[in-house]
Amino acid sequence: MRTHIHDSPSVKNHLPMLKVFDSSLRLFAVPLSVATIWITVTNNQDNSIYGMLKYSNLLGLKYMVFVSALCAAYALVAAACSWVRYVVSKAWIFFISDQIVAYLLVTSVAASMEIHYLAYNGAKEDSWSEACSIYGRFCSKVKLAFILQMITFLCFIILAVISAFRAFSLFDPPSVTAQEMQEDRY
Repeated sequence: MRTHIHDSPSVKNHLPMLKVFDSSLRLFAVPLSVATIWITVTNNQDNSIYGMLKYSNLLGLKYMVFVSALCAAYALVAAACSWVRYVVSKAWIFFISDQIVAYLLVTSVAASMEIHYLAYNGAKEDSWSEACSIYGRFCSKVKLAFILQMITFLCFIILAVISAFRAFSLFDPPSVTAQEMQEDRY
């Protein structure tokens, strides 16, 4: 018996809602990414003893800005393309690209988390002292950018699941014969 997931009435009723949710989530990620970029790029603090600290001094923050820009651009393009019938039929394109963006966001979150940890705690075994007592405002903005990046990451995890559902729902489940079920029991 062949069953197709799109033939089910409950799935047909939910697909337009899923499409709206997908597009909304993509559009929600854009201002989050733009805010992450703006907060990070404008973040600097001067200290009379230690000098100026700005985002460009830290490679992890530059990487976070790059990934946020890529994420915002992709989210806009994908949201627009999700309403074009020809592109929507290419579920694998969304699946693969959502996975790539989600993984890039994982690496970006990891890099910014490392900077955040070292700034607040230091690395005494490497003779690095914590910097947030000296550059408190800078650290607060890094923390805010990190939180925004985490929310963007969560959006793309959900989008990756949605695109995986769309891509894999195009296929019928594997058929199992009665004989194979009997063999599996023993």
